[in-house]
Amino acid sequence: MEKENLSTKEIIAKYSKKLESEFNSEIESSADYSQFKRDMLKELSEYERWAKTLGNLIKIKVAEKDRVKIEKHLKTARLEVTPSQSLTLSVIAFLGLFFITLLIGTSIYLITESFPTLLVFLGIITSFFVFYYAYTMPKRLANIWRLKASSEMVPAILYIVVYMKHTSNLERAVAFAAEHLEGPLGLDFKKIFYDVEIGKYSTIKQSLDNYLESWREYSPEFVESFHLIESSLFEPTEARRVQILEKSLQIILDGVYEKMLRYSREIRSPLTNIYMLGIILPTLGLALLPLASTLLGGAITWPILIVIFNIIIPFLVFYLVSEALIKRPGGYGESSVLELNPQYYKYESRKPWLIASLIAVPILLLGLLPLILQLGFISSLGLPSDFALEKIGLSFLGEGNLFNFRISDGERIGPFGTGAIIFSLLIPLAIGMFFSSAYKRKTKDLIKSRDDTKYLEKEFTNSLFQLGNRIGDGVPVEIAFGKVAQSTQGQKTQEFFSLVNRNFQQSGMSLESAIFDKKRGALTLFPSSLIATSMRILLESAKKGLQVAARSLMSISEYVKNIDKINERLHDLLAEIVSDMKSNMTFLAPLLAGIIVGLSSMITSILNKLHEIQISAGASTDSIGGFGSLNSITSIFEVNQMIPPYFIQISIGIYIIEIIFILTSALVTVDSGRDPLKEKNELSKNLIRGLSLYLIAAFLSILILNILATISLGSLS
Repeated sequence: MEKENLSTKEIIAKYSKKLESEFNSEIESSADYSQFKRDMLKELSEYERWAKTLGNLIKIKVAEKDRVKIEKHLKTARLEVTPSQSLTLSVIAFLGLFFITLLIGTSIYLITESFPTLLVFLGIITSFFVFYYAYTMPKRLANIWRLKASSEMVPAILYIVVYMKHTSNLERAVAFAAEHLEGPLGLDFKKIFYDVEIGKYSTIKQSLDNYLESWREYSPEFVESFHLIESSLFEPTEARRVQILEKSLQIILDGVYEKMLRYSREIRSPLTNIYMLGIILPTLGLALLPLASTLLGGAITWPILIVIFNIIIPFLVFYLVSEALIKRPGGYGESSVLELNPQYYKYESRKPWLIASLIAVPILLLGLLPLILQLGFISSLGLPSDFALEKIGLSFLGEGNLFNFRISDGERIGPFGTGAIIFSLLIPLAIGMFFSSAYKRKTKDLIKSRDDTKYLEKEFTNSLFQLGNRIGDGVPVEIAFGKVAQSTQGQKTQEFFSLVNRNFQQSGMSLESAIFDKKRGALTLFPSSLIATSMRILLESAKKGLQVAARSLMSISEYVKNIDKINERLHDLLAEIVSDMKSNMTFLAPLLAGIIVGLSSMITSILNKLHEIQISAGASTDSIGGFGSLNSITSIFEVNQMIPPYFIQISIGIYIIEIIFILTSALVTVDSGRDPLKEKNELSKNLIRGLSLYLIAAFLSILILNILATISLGSLS
């Protein structure tokens, strides 16, 4: 009996080892899965780290309804954080900013004996915004994960369908897809096997069905496609089985297209509202700010202006954009994983930031020159704090000084001069150049590599069909590569087939080594996931005969062409929205903001001129154009309380940069899903375009409108 039991154990051990050896090449082990997860979740781990650090300081009980909702988002985002930790982080962020605001307000009151009511009010509002942002972070992170994962859905179904057309084995097909998908969906497929390995589920089918439930609400076409694939296993005839597999791919393609069609209609109105409420109205409001600040008796100061226009309003725009983007359906977008690019080290490098700093810092210091020259140690060096316009040849801008600081109640106020406003243009220029230069250096090589790969894959689809035809004619695989190389002369893919052929003929390498060898394999020079997957399928299907290999290659070619057609149709759907967003961001908003800067500068110049005339002439009763005496007009405005246009321009310039950041991210997400590489590359271009137009428009409007104001008021002097 003992011998019989021992024999049973040996049999179990024998077949366990056999099964393990079969799947070892395809399925990651527990340790590999954990490492893979850590690598994939770098950007999510920051939130996870903060939640685990601050979320454990106090324990907050979460209402059952909220707990279920937060837990769902955390699970979707693959975050190992509890709802209580997430809520605690939000509360601590709120309380921290709230008490910091009160502390700053109290400190200002003790120093100046004037309590900054508006600043404290804005700080409290900001603390509520921070609470909401932190509270909804799990929802946003879940959406980021979904966008990343869903962009791989069509390739995932493609890999499984192509594999199962020659090998009707669902487990092996899912494992094959897991091995060749680079992003989050590949990680999810690995977890399907991992859950079976740790005993959570007894079969792959159970684990897979449980996983699909998480996509039922968000992507029902993905679930339906998978269930069709599963049903193909029970078909009695080969023709019917293949038909169902092809139908599953068509279902997900049609589903993605229909959802994006609906989204392209729904998103138009929210984006228009964002542009009007978040860009046009705030920018127009800034034109009246010099007048408003004089009428309100100093209630609005430049630090408050910075808080409103560079913190609160951009946050509102970001919130509105996030709400619009969170409704974006998945299934379409860039599916390559940036971290797996061979040149990813350039993207992570800090050298571009250093080079950008060397360019931007001198320009920034020039922009701050009007303020720097007012510092005490500068005057001790014998350097002038200001320059008369007449002495430096700028008399056409009027009388007075370049920067035009004034002394009011023993305090220096300003700068109000036209020269100071022009110098202030260098500050947004420096900030824009810093980011644009750094992002360009980080992304230009990676974007070029991606574009080259996409062009190569477009050609490769046709070449793959030729290869399948040759093999289908009974030509051995090794010889077929040479024939395709001859028939693709002048194309980029010809290099790939020629290299594989040379490895056969000159080095006597096997098919697998000729393609996949890490030193001399053809894929070392052609890092494309489509080519690698196609060649893997060729190797797998060739084991079952040349006809099976031929059908597999032609199927891939046909499927990829269909996917490309769908992608082109989706691009056409989104083209108008993307074009409108780009036009608003890089043309209309910068042009309008530049003109507004000129108007605020002209208003300030006119009020200052009238104030100077009043001081020099005394209480005059002379009327101005029938509107009453000069004294009665200037008494309405407290010119000394006016916000200097120097700070108004800085606020507008930084706001334009923030808007370009927010809308570029939105544009890329709408068009390509979650794609950090394209986002940074587009940012470098849009910052140059948008800021160039803004700075040119602002410079010309400042000069022209100030000259007109000087000429108009010349008769009053």
